[in-house]
Amino acid sequence: MTVGGKGRRVSDTAGPYEEVARRLAGSPFGAISYALQTESTNADAAARLGEERSGGLTLVAEYQRRGVGRKGRAWHAPPGTGLLFTTILPQTVATGRLWIVPFWTALAVREALAACGVNATLQWPNDLLLGERKLAGILCQSRIAGEQARVACGVGVNVRRPQADTGVDPPPAYCDDVAPVPRAALLHAILRGFESRLGSLDDPPVVVEAWERAALLPGRRYRIRREGEPESFEATAVGLTDDGSLRVLRAGGEEERIALGDARVLR
Repeated sequence: MTVGGKGRRVSDTAGPYEEVARRLAGSPFGAISYALQTESTNADAAARLGEERSGGLTLVAEYQRRGVGRKGRAWHAPPGTGLLFTTILPQTVATGRLWIVPFWTALAVREALAACGVNATLQWPNDLLLGERKLAGILCQSRIAGEQARVACGVGVNVRRPQADTGVDPPPAYCDDVAPVPRAALLHAILRGFESRLGSLDDPPVVVEAWERAALLPGRRYRIRREGEPESFEATAVGLTDDGSLRVLRAGGEEERIALGDARVLR
């Protein structure tokens, strides 16, 4: 065991995910690095985005001391309860298509969960729900160099319900509310999903169509609050635009575009 930067306890192997790495040998996603704890796997991945050799690497942590979600919101996952990882894509992504990566990631996570007996619904922009409760979240980041970017896909899945209340409001969902899910099997299925979907990163309409179908659009009701505004509003989701924004219909019938950074969906 070695100690990395910022107190990161880094295993020399893939730890409990060694068998996953073995089964993925020869895949673009065959490299896995395991840590008992870290500040966040996204922060660790960000430090590696400039390294060509890190393409395809997945960083997994048992515990994140400062796990974060969208807009810097905290991600709470007691040790041993979640599957927490960040995967650096093995290829660059066109800068103009970066918006598609979180939707692409969500599709692979949803498919893997379904294969493990957990049927989740996608919610714009970056969540997976079990019923009306959050089961998983996605946060991607990039390093842009002109027209191309290196991208890291951060994923957090609530797998095992902790014995003590985490104090999160609203309370999240966990895979074992529905079925026992081995974290190694789930990670393997997600990384295989990434591998099978790599080509669609160059075809945003394919990703959009699949995501809308999995998110039950059009017709799903959303409660939305714009950033900086105290009041939320109800609207009917219509679909995605060509930059990842959400098209909705307000109660009066007028269509509105909700940009990715402008609002929060409330459950």
